[in-house]
Amino acid sequence: MLGLGENIKKLLNIHDLTQKEFAKILGISSSALGNYIQNTREPDYLTLIQIANYFQVTVDFLLNCSNNTNLSHSEQCLIHIFRCLSDEQQEFYLEQGQIFIRQNRKKRSCLSQNDECFDVS
Repeated sequence: MLGLGENIKKLLNIHDLTQKEFAKILGISSSALGNYIQNTREPDYLTLIQIANYFQVTVDFLLNCSNNTNLSHSEQCLIHIFRCLSDEQQEFYLEQGQIFIRQNRKKRSCLSQNDECFDVS
Protein backbone atom coordinates (compact mmCIF):
# COMPACT_ATOMS: atom_id res chain seq x y z
CA MET A 1 0.00 0.00 0.00
CA LEU A 2 1.35 3.39 -1.00
CA GLY A 3 1.87 6.11 1.58
CA LEU A 4 1.47 9.85 1.25
CA GLY A 5 5.01 10.35 -0.01
CA GLU A 6 4.71 7.76 -2.76
CA ASN A 7 1.36 9.20 -3.82
CA ILE A 8 2.75 12.74 -4.04
CA LYS A 9 5.71 11.43 -6.02
CA LYS A 10 3.40 9.63 -8.48
CA LEU A 11 1.26 12.74 -8.90
CA LEU A 12 4.33 14.88 -9.53
CA ASN A 13 5.40 12.45 -12.25
CA ILE A 14 1.95 12.40 -13.82
CA HIS A 15 1.86 16.20 -13.89
CA ASP A 16 5.50 16.50 -14.96
CA LEU A 17 6.42 18.69 -11.99
CA THR A 18 9.65 18.80 -10.05
CA GLN A 19 9.66 18.87 -6.27
CA LYS A 20 11.11 22.36 -6.40
CA GLU A 21 8.34 23.61 -8.72
CA PHE A 22 5.62 22.08 -6.61
CA ALA A 23 7.08 23.39 -3.36
CA LYS A 24 7.00 26.89 -4.86
CA ILE A 25 3.35 26.39 -5.91
CA LEU A 26 2.48 25.33 -2.36
CA GLY A 27 4.52 28.13 -0.80
CA ILE A 28 6.69 25.75 1.22
CA SER A 29 10.38 24.92 1.15
CA SER A 30 11.72 22.22 -1.13
CA SER A 31 13.13 20.44 1.90
CA ALA A 32 9.69 20.36 3.58
CA LEU A 33 8.16 18.79 0.47
CA GLY A 34 11.09 16.38 0.28
CA ASN A 35 10.37 15.30 3.85
CA TYR A 36 6.72 14.63 2.95
CA ILE A 37 7.78 12.55 -0.04
CA GLN A 38 10.31 10.60 2.05
CA ASN A 39 7.65 10.11 4.75
CA THR A 40 9.93 11.61 7.40
CA ARG A 41 7.45 14.44 8.15
CA GLU A 42 3.75 14.94 7.64
CA PRO A 43 2.14 18.08 6.24
CA ASP A 44 -0.31 20.07 8.32
CA TYR A 45 -3.98 19.86 7.40
CA LEU A 46 -3.95 23.03 5.32
CA THR A 47 -0.99 21.86 3.24
CA LEU A 48 -2.55 18.44 2.79
CA ILE A 49 -5.72 20.08 1.49
CA GLN A 50 -3.67 22.33 -0.82
CA ILE A 51 -1.93 19.27 -2.28
CA ALA A 52 -5.24 17.46 -2.81
CA ASN A 53 -6.85 20.54 -4.38
CA TYR A 54 -3.92 21.15 -6.72
CA PHE A 55 -3.99 17.60 -8.06
CA GLN A 56 -7.80 17.42 -7.96
CA VAL A 57 -7.81 14.35 -5.74
CA THR A 58 -9.26 13.76 -2.30
CA VAL A 59 -7.28 13.79 0.90
CA ASP A 60 -8.46 10.18 1.32
CA PHE A 61 -6.80 9.36 -2.00
CA LEU A 62 -3.51 10.94 -0.85
CA LEU A 63 -3.61 9.05 2.44
CA ASN A 64 -5.03 5.78 1.02
CA CYS A 65 -7.95 6.03 3.43
CA SER A 66 -10.77 5.63 0.96
CA ASN A 67 -13.92 3.98 2.23
CA ASN A 68 -14.64 2.93 -1.34
CA THR A 69 -13.34 -0.63 -1.26
CA ASN A 70 -14.59 -1.21 -4.79
CA LEU A 71 -11.64 0.65 -6.34
CA SER A 72 -8.00 -0.25 -5.89
CA HIS A 73 -5.42 2.49 -5.62
CA SER A 74 -4.32 1.77 -9.21
CA GLU A 75 -7.90 2.18 -10.39
CA GLN A 76 -8.15 5.49 -8.55
CA CYS A 77 -4.90 6.61 -10.24
CA LEU A 78 -6.32 5.71 -13.64
CA ILE A 79 -9.43 7.79 -12.92
CA HIS A 80 -7.25 10.72 -11.87
CA ILE A 81 -5.14 10.48 -15.02
CA PHE A 82 -8.27 10.27 -17.17
CA ARG A 83 -9.76 13.39 -15.57
CA CYS A 84 -6.57 15.34 -16.28
CA LEU A 85 -6.77 14.68 -20.02
CA SER A 86 -8.44 16.81 -22.68
CA ASP A 87 -11.66 15.47 -24.24
CA GLU A 88 -9.73 14.34 -27.31
CA GLN A 89 -7.11 12.59 -25.18
CA GLN A 90 -9.83 10.89 -23.11
CA GLU A 91 -11.39 9.50 -26.29
CA PHE A 92 -8.01 8.15 -27.42
CA TYR A 93 -7.39 6.69 -23.95
CA LEU A 94 -10.73 4.86 -24.09
CA GLU A 95 -10.02 3.52 -27.58
CA GLN A 96 -6.66 2.15 -26.41
CA GLY A 97 -8.32 0.47 -23.44
CA GLN A 98 -10.83 -1.19 -25.73
CA ILE A 99 -7.99 -2.52 -27.89
CA PHE A 100 -6.40 -4.10 -24.80
CA ILE A 101 -9.73 -5.70 -23.85
CA ARG A 102 -10.13 -7.20 -27.34
CA GLN A 103 -6.56 -8.54 -27.23
CA ASN A 104 -7.18 -10.16 -23.83
CA ARG A 105 -10.41 -11.77 -25.04
CA LYS A 106 -8.62 -13.13 -28.08
CA LYS A 107 -5.86 -14.63 -25.91
CA ARG A 108 -8.39 -16.23 -23.53
CA SER A 109 -10.31 -17.64 -26.47
CA CYS A 110 -7.15 -19.20 -27.87
CA LEU A 111 -6.23 -20.75 -24.54
CA SER A 112 -9.69 -22.24 -24.03
CA GLN A 113 -9.65 -23.95 -27.43
CA ASN A 114 -6.62 -26.07 -26.48
CA ASP A 115 -5.30 -25.44 -29.96
CA GLU A 116 -2.50 -23.39 -31.25
CA CYS A 117 -3.78 -19.96 -32.07
CA PHE A 118 -1.96 -17.53 -34.25
CA ASP A 119 -2.66 -13.83 -34.05
CA VAL A 120 -2.75 -12.55 -37.61
CA SER A 121 -3.57 -8.94 -36.79
